[in-house]
Amino acid sequence: MTSFGFFLSCEEFTPQQLIEQARLAEQAGFTELAISDHFHPWNDAQGSSPFVWSVIGALAQVTDLPVTTLVTCPTVRLHPAVTAQAAATSSVLTDGRFALGVGTGEALNEHILGDRWPEYDVRAEMLEESVEVMRALFTGEQVSHHGRHYTVEDARLYTAPERPVPIHVSGFGPRSARLAGRIGDGFVTMQPDEGLVRTFRESGGGDKPVLGGLKVCWSPDREWAVKTVHRLWPSELLPGELAQVLPTPRHFEQASELVTEEQVAEAIVCGDDAQQHLDAVRQYVDAGFDHVFVGQIGQHYQGFFDFYRDRVLPGLRGA
Repeated sequence: MTSFGFFLSCEEFTPQQLIEQARLAEQAGFTELAISDHFHPWNDAQGSSPFVWSVIGALAQVTDLPVTTLVTCPTVRLHPAVTAQAAATSSVLTDGRFALGVGTGEALNEHILGDRWPEYDVRAEMLEESVEVMRALFTGEQVSHHGRHYTVEDARLYTAPERPVPIHVSGFGPRSARLAGRIGDGFVTMQPDEGLVRTFRESGGGDKPVLGGLKVCWSPDREWAVKTVHRLWPSELLPGELAQVLPTPRHFEQASELVTEEQVAEAIVCGDDAQQHLDAVRQYVDAGFDHVFVGQIGQHYQGFFDFYRDRVLPGLRGA
């Protein structure tokens, strides 16, 4: 049965707002949380980007909901050994209710130390090696690793998880879906693409979980909602690999000048039509997703939670 969670957007909301949203999500009937892991927001209008591991520590104190990062890049900005320590501590703080979503990352966040931004095949190779390193460290044993991309010497996590942290691998095309099937404990993808889900399952994923979701903008004023999405998240409509290769929020702002309000109105659920919200989420259920996370764009999130509690979540659960 599909579970429905709330997506916490670190790019748009302050740490205090994220913590408030987690409480409201639990009260509204969402059963889990996902949270983004960014160094930069996608554009200056979003205006936020706290360190995700500090936020997860705070979330562990205010809610019992499971938490998953969607997604962390454990290859460039953070070494996989450091990521493993952060994930292990998060697992301990949440009593084992933490999962690590990982991906090959975006230049937007990973170029900041001046490292070269590799092509996809190299990044995928780095991700596979980083997963190997993290899994070894999650055992709590002393680990030394001398690989093509990473070196670890005599490292041990003394605050180790009781059981290995699940590692869900993100992807947006067939190659990454096959990689997730081969090395992941689950698959993360953000489009309700039944074909990608099938590729993951046929490439070794089997019955492992598939996670994904969507952003919406609830408001009683649909025109306001469309304008809000166009101002804050036009990057959602950028095509191809732009999201992986553009290096700064300013570059995303420049590319997003090509996105119109009409395109936003057509592509993203805006307003308070419950059927539209239900239909959008059900696309993921129908495509075979096990976990679907919904994020609210804009500051009307109290109304969003009331709306989903009363009119959307009961319909999704067959009430």
